[in-house]
Amino acid sequence: MQVRRLSLRFLYPKTIRERNDNVYLSIKETAEYLSCTTAYVETLIQQKKIRALFDGENYLINKDQFTTHLKQMEKYKELVEEIRNEPVPEDIDIKDED
Repeated sequence: MQVRRLSLRFLYPKTIRERNDNVYLSIKETAEYLSCTTAYVETLIQQKKIRALFDGENYLINKDQFTTHLKQMEKYKELVEEIRNEPVPEDIDIKDED
């Protein structure tokens, strides 16, 4: 007996992507959004580090799962920039030269 897999396309007349175009991204769109390669995004999906839906043909990735990560990255960039712009204090030993 052969087992058939039901896809989301069969269960819904419109795919999830068609209903909420702003929320779900394809693998290619996700790679562009995260500034990485599509192969890396596929690896993250396989490792279950990125949550994704498979609609029978393509993976759909919820864009909202990246907001916290991107906010943290922005804070980190601001901190690094602040540290780089901080003036270097003069060394005490320089004034005591013989």
